[in-house]
Amino acid sequence: MTRFGYTLMTEQSGPRELVQYAVAAENVGFDFEVSSDHYSPWLTEQGHSPYAWATLGAVAHATNRVELATYVTCPTIRYHPALVAQKSATLQLLAEGRFILGLGAGENLNEHVVGEGWPMVDARHDMLEEAVQIIRALHSGDLVTWEGQYFRVDSGRIWDMPDEGVPIGIAVSGGKSVSRLAPLADHMITTEPDGELVSSWRDAASAGPDARIIGQVPICWAPDKDAGVELAHEQFRWFGGGWKVNADLPTPAGFAAATTFVRQEDVAQAIACGPDLDDLAESVKPFLEAGFTDLALVQVGDRYQEQFLAEAAEPLLEKLRAL
Repeated sequence: MTRFGYTLMTEQSGPRELVQYAVAAENVGFDFEVSSDHYSPWLTEQGHSPYAWATLGAVAHATNRVELATYVTCPTIRYHPALVAQKSATLQLLAEGRFILGLGAGENLNEHVVGEGWPMVDARHDMLEEAVQIIRALHSGDLVTWEGQYFRVDSGRIWDMPDEGVPIGIAVSGGKSVSRLAPLADHMITTEPDGELVSSWRDAASAGPDARIIGQVPICWAPDKDAGVELAHEQFRWFGGGWKVNADLPTPAGFAAATTFVRQEDVAQAIACGPDLDDLAESVKPFLEAGFTDLALVQVGDRYQEQFLAEAAEPLLEKLRAL
C-alpha cells in the first residue's frame, strides 16, 4: 500500500509553525514527513527559509511515529559531505531510526550563496556521486581520509553513529542520472510520475525489494476553488519552467521574471485547487500508476495550512488510501 506524507515546506512557513504543522500532520494520520532544505524561497511572496536541519531536530523530538526525510539536501557546495554525514547521523539518533537522508544535485538558488559558483550539470552529478561515496564511508563509523576530484576529508569519523545507519534516497531526473546514482541509493526520489524512469531505476539499483520510490505532489486546498487557484499562482508558479530552468536561476527575482507570463489558469491545470477532496485525490493517480510507493503532499501556502490540517487532511487521506 502506498504511504502518504506531508511536506514541511520551509519556503512558505516559519520554523515554529513548521514544528506545529508536523505534530498536527502526525496526529491526523500522515505516514511520513519530508522537509525542503533551502537557503532562499523560490519567490519573494513565499517569504521564509529557516534552517531545515534545526527544524527537523525539533520535529524529531516533537513527533513519535512519522518517518522524516530531507527532500532534498545538496551535499556538494553549501554543505561539505562530511558535515552532511555528521548531521544526518545525529538526526537519525534524535528520530530513533525514523530518518531518511534525501540527497540531490541542488539548485543555484540555494548553493550560490557561499560564493563558489554554480557548475554545469555534468559536474554537479560528478560532485553528487563523490559526495554520496564520502557519506557512505563516514556512516561506516570508520576513520576516513579521502582525496577526491572535488572533496577532501582528513581523518574524519562520525562518533555518534546510529546502529541502524542512515538510509539514503537520491533524486534523479532522467536515464543518465539513474544509471549513475541508482547503485548508490537505497531509495529513489523524483518529482515526475514517469513509470519508465521508475522501471529503469529498479533495474539499475543495487537496493532490494524494499526500496522505495518517493514522490511529491502539490495541492492547494482552500475554502473555494478561486481562492485556491489565486494562492497557488502567487506561491507556486515557480514550477512552470521545469527543472532544467529551475536548477539554474539564482534568485527569487529571477524566478519572478521567468514566471511573468505564467497565468492562473496554467497553474490550475497543473495543481489541483479548491475544497473538492475527490479532485485533490485524483491528482495523485499518475504517481500511483507509475509505481510510486511513497507520496508527500505539498499543501501550497501558509494561509490555509492550519485549516487544511484541522478539516481536510484526515478525510483526504481516507480518499487517497481508497485509491
